[in-house]
Amino acid sequence: MQERKCAIGVMAKAPRAGKSKTRLCPPLHPEQAASLSAAFLRDITENLALAGRLAPIDGLIAYAPKGYEALFDGIIAQGTGLLLADGTGDMPDSVQGFGRCLLHAMRDMQELGYGAMGVLNSDSPTLPTEYLIRAAHTLLAPGPQRVVLGPAEDGGYYFLGATQPHAHLFADIAWSTESVADATRKRVAELGLELIELPTWYDVDDRTALGRLLDEAGQKGAHYPAHASAAALVAMGISHRHCEPSAAPPDSFGASAGMRGFARNDDTLAAE
Repeated sequence: MQERKCAIGVMAKAPRAGKSKTRLCPPLHPEQAASLSAAFLRDITENLALAGRLAPIDGLIAYAPKGYEALFDGIIAQGTGLLLADGTGDMPDSVQGFGRCLLHAMRDMQELGYGAMGVLNSDSPTLPTEYLIRAAHTLLAPGPQRVVLGPAEDGGYYFLGATQPHAHLFADIAWSTESVADATRKRVAELGLELIELPTWYDVDDRTALGRLLDEAGQKGAHYPAHASAAALVAMGISHRHCEPSAAPPDSFGASAGMRGFARNDDTLAAE
């Protein structure tokens, strides 16, 4: 049993070129986007592993589709578990689209015996470790049921955690829109649950955010350093000029030999 631990599942598509980080094509080629997405997965699971050394957290990859488990080999941090979250199973009609995958992940984490569970996006490799620690401690604290929300700058959210997998949290949500976080706040209120919010953070899903990542990845600061993402950007020759509107993709499709071992992934808690 895991009553005193919080499971955090990274919502991840199985890594395949043309299916990963598609919003970054252009400026990236599909193969480059896949490699960068794989680096994101490495950084995010390493960040979860670090948080797990400082708080009662177990990191998981909540993935889809079924049958592509092997594509995560060599990508994710050692000790990261795999959990199928493809949205199958009996669910309310009001929960559709990506919400089914989120609910699937939360339900299965509860069935594994965890006292709290959260879903995390795979587009925020520099997310401060402190936010993950704060989320786990908040969810596991004594008291009434609560929800922890990590709002994203684009109106979605990078994290959602709860002490129970309430289906209503994912009901009638217009996924991939700027209304996701506000709609989720309303669902929490309708359930009569306490809501605690983490600081806002950003998703790397457009040219502007890619430019911000170039500034932060590999650097010291309050954010997670995201060394794998930094290495991938260097290997592919990505610079700020590629983040300008209508900029052409880099000439090279390549990634370093070390980065070829990371395959590819994606999602910002709103499917691409």
